[in-house]
Amino acid sequence: MIDFVLLINRQGKVRLTKWYAPYSEKERTKAIHEVTNKVVGRSSRLCNVVEWRDKRLIYRRYASLYFLFCVDKTANDLLVFEGIHFMVELLDRYFNNVCELDLIFNFRKAHHIIDEFLIAGEFSESSKRNILRACSAHDQLEISYDVHS
Repeated sequence: MIDFVLLINRQGKVRLTKWYAPYSEKERTKAIHEVTNKVVGRSSRLCNVVEWRDKRLIYRRYASLYFLFCVDKTANDLLVFEGIHFMVELLDRYFNNVCELDLIFNFRKAHHIIDEFLIAGEFSESSKRNILRACSAHDQLEISYDVHS
């Protein structure tokens, strides 16, 4: 089970969050601060799995962004690594080589992509084609709604 997903840049600024476990606003702020300090400062030669509280932080760095999943200790690390890579591939296809600015200015679309991929902290869809089709259908609905408004 995934507790939360964070996308953080190299300076430690959070670019996207998705929470699946009940954390209060104060707990979220504290968790983000702790996790950011733990991950961003690590050497690239160290393992991408970190023990944190009673959880495990699994992350990968792509260009200037860290994609981080906080999972239970019983989670399959390789499956989570594949999930991170899958999410990056989805974002890359949707945004044509995703960058930090895409996530900042199109955060609703990024959230929608993640919502198609993860439901309640579990991997739900494994077909990139189906996810991207659903996202483009959603975009078409938004366009037609804007035109008729």
